[in-house]
Amino acid sequence: MRNERLRVWIEGTIFAALAIVLSLVPTNIGTGFTVSLGMIPMTLFAFRRGFVAATAAGFLWGVLHFLIGNASILHPLQGFIEYFVAFAFVGFAGIVRKPLQLAFRENNQFKQYQFILIGTIMGTVARFFWHFVAGYYFWGSYAPEGMNPIWYSFIANGGSALATGIVTSVVLFIMAKTTPTLFLPKK
Repeated sequence: MRNERLRVWIEGTIFAALAIVLSLVPTNIGTGFTVSLGMIPMTLFAFRRGFVAATAAGFLWGVLHFLIGNASILHPLQGFIEYFVAFAFVGFAGIVRKPLQLAFRENNQFKQYQFILIGTIMGTVARFFWHFVAGYYFWGSYAPEGMNPIWYSFIANGGSALATGIVTSVVLFIMAKTTPTLFLPKK
């Protein structure tokens, strides 16, 4: 049991490291709009190991942004929300772990895609909700003249979330088709 727990934490660390490396790939489209490629391995990890392990790995992913100097901080609370809380919330994708893994064991491709999509949406919305909150409270003053800070944050973070969710889902669909064993950890 202890070796299995250690294996999960080591795997989470590796997935967080892969996520931070993918986060360095430039995907910015204008200011404030980006596709977060790190969501791909973090969502896969959530599908493999579940909510708790993925939340811890997501938290580590946020910490790594600080350690490599890839964090935009206006205020300590904003930094805490956008890097520690938001990235940890990627773990919500892991809520569908059991039914998704059952779909893989039963070789039910429709359910596989269904749960990949549901889990990706859950993890993406949970993460970007916190970016939206921070965007409103801390980045709202950067809204164009006459634009409501709520709409500014919603458009910037909602657009990024939508693009990130689509890219993550498509890549995970391809992985499910080509290498389904990635979704089932060895026991």
